[in-house]
Amino acid sequence: MISTTPSALPQGSVRLSDWGLIRARGEDAASFLHGQLTQDMSQLQAGQARLAGYCSAKGRLLATFVVWRPADDEFLLACSADLLPAVLKRLTMFVLRAKCKLSDATAERALWGAAGSAVGELCAGADAAAAWTCIKGPAGDAIVLPAAVVDGLSIPRVLLARAPDAPLPQTLAPAAWQWLEARSGVARVMAATSEQFVPQMVNLELVGGVNFQKGCYPGQEVVARSQYRGTLKRRGLVVDSATALQPGQDIFHSADPGQPAGMVVLAGSLGEDRHAALVELKLAAMTGGSLHAGSADGPLLQLGELPYEIPAEAA
Repeated sequence: MISTTPSALPQGSVRLSDWGLIRARGEDAASFLHGQLTQDMSQLQAGQARLAGYCSAKGRLLATFVVWRPADDEFLLACSADLLPAVLKRLTMFVLRAKCKLSDATAERALWGAAGSAVGELCAGADAAAAWTCIKGPAGDAIVLPAAVVDGLSIPRVLLARAPDAPLPQTLAPAAWQWLEARSGVARVMAATSEQFVPQMVNLELVGGVNFQKGCYPGQEVVARSQYRGTLKRRGLVVDSATALQPGQDIFHSADPGQPAGMVVLAGSLGEDRHAALVELKLAAMTGGSLHAGSADGPLLQLGELPYEIPAEAA
């Protein structure tokens, strides 16, 4: 059990070497992305950011993005670095005649995470701004992410896209930032989990990552069917563990030890015996019995606290 006094919770800044950045530029960039992603890109304005998913034709998430619009004809999409090349290649295949050029911009903008008191220190006003606000500063952009919540305490988080020659002090461990990611309940798809989840399985629509009023995109029929026909049987939950967990690792439930009940989406650590994960889990495994990592007799997991409510009809 970790101390949840504010001074004991993660705070500081960290270079996010496991994130990458795609640029989409051109007069058709908005319409192209609008037709590919789960989010409404045509209405994205300066000063805003959005969470978006990129799905296969079967409605499975190939990637998730934090997207913002530095200029009318330019979008930046932050995602997991380990799947960026494949996703960039796939998106490029569908540009066809659209006036939109896609490129890897990872080397042009250094991505950093800031948490806790460091948010206000590094980006004035960000600690009081609403989630998905984009604040422009002299060294780059700051995207206000949904806060992580631990025992009722809210920990602000910001994604910083800075000039490579404007480094920040490295005062937060990468694993601690990933712990905060898991605690925020906002899924980030990685290579280990690509094509594993329909958006609702990891609560993407509950954190604003799916727009059900926009037009078609790959997998849209599957995503809509899951939303409106009551076919959803899995959700995302936070768990605590005394053992380190890994994205893509199977989760087992004691009542059905012969097959996995879910999968680790995100995982992080504050040190020995202080690990947390966002996991995708069968609804039937959310009550009764016990959860275990890796195998039916693997390390015990304890259900943690999501910063938002799962709809009652799905709980």
